[in-house]
Amino acid sequence: MMVPVRCFSCGTVVGEHWEEFDERAQEGDEDPQEVLDELGVDRYCCRRMLVSHTDLVDVVSPYQ
Repeated sequence: MMVPVRCFSCGTVVGEHWEEFDERAQEGDEDPQEVLDELGVDRYCCRRMLVSHTDLVDVVSPYQ
């Protein structure tokens, strides 16, 4: 799995929030916006980076 390490726009480290955001957002119980608020991700570019990230490793490399 590839984790977004830094925001492409501003360079802020966002990788430290990825696992918790992904787990909580995938459960479906919480709104991704609320999860990002609780994690302290305030900048629009960083929020967009986390919300729009898609893991392509499983698609590109289906054989493990």
